[in-house]
Amino acid sequence: MIIKHFDFQKKLDSETNFFLFYGENFGLIEETIENNIKRKFSNNTYTYDETDILLDKEKLLEKIFTKSLFDDNKFIIINNVSDKILVIIEEIYQKILDIKIILTAKKLEKKSKLRNFFEKKKDLIIIPFYEDNFQSLFKLVQEFFYLNKIKFSSQIINLLVEKSNGNRKNLKNELEKIYNFSNKKKSISFKEINKLINLDENYDISEIINCSLAKNKKKTLGLLNESIISSDENILILRTFLYKLKRLKKLKKILEIERNIDAALVAYKPQIFWKEKDIVKQQLKCWSLNQIVFLIKDTINFEILIKKNVQISNQLIYDFIINKLNHVNNEV
Repeated sequence: MIIKHFDFQKKLDSETNFFLFYGENFGLIEETIENNIKRKFSNNTYTYDETDILLDKEKLLEKIFTKSLFDDNKFIIINNVSDKILVIIEEIYQKILDIKIILTAKKLEKKSKLRNFFEKKKDLIIIPFYEDNFQSLFKLVQEFFYLNKIKFSSQIINLLVEKSNGNRKNLKNELEKIYNFSNKKKSISFKEINKLINLDENYDISEIINCSLAKNKKKTLGLLNESIISSDENILILRTFLYKLKRLKKLKKILEIERNIDAALVAYKPQIFWKEKDIVKQQLKCWSLNQIVFLIKDTINFEILIKKNVQISNQLIYDFIINKLNHVNNEV
């Protein structure tokens, strides 16, 4: 049975046990699973990839059919599926289940046997996730600004939608930057947002902050001496510093659960750009959670000092960054 993605919650509460999500809008697929399942049933959600299942089918079947006292509302999520898994799904379908299984695929052609299997049966649910268009992304940005009570203009929204290249995940990543940058401000200028969302292209600012948080003193000093940063970019530097610190804080908390840096990086949303992963690993090793929390407060307070001393803000920023480089981690 084919339904729309916004009807998923209703069907999730029904007796339906099998769901197939497919389409090129994988950002919306992940968002739907995150909002409706992982946040509510994180302890009873088990995620696999089709390749893992095909290599060890018995492991999946054992997880499905082994009942424990703690397995109420158990969810099995299998990503990147294809017609290869249909035989296993048919086998599970024949048996009565009290768990829910969600399959995800980026693309399934009309002739797909798996897609046809779900479309033809009334007790199975299949949901296509079509690509976002300008209107849907525009609405997403608009809701973000309304929700966070930040003043905006159509020019700002157009810039964000254009920058996302039609990708919801890219757009959400930019919105998270804006949220952290805003620091509860009631308005953000077009100029500020334009600089912020082009941060990955601004080698000086992004690289300086990354190297500083990784305590790479030699490279940080070299970049500081070579860069020409105007005084009106100093707040941007601090807000970006704050954004990356909040990311580290969130990663540290995930790391307490995952106990593995690579697993923590995979679990973090929005996804960290692959070019940054190595340096983020270094940053995680340099700072304890308590130090990160302290540094976030210190950065917020330092912004007040910068605003009061605009004339010497460049020297203050320079001293601030050097001071963090020299910070000694006394915790084991």
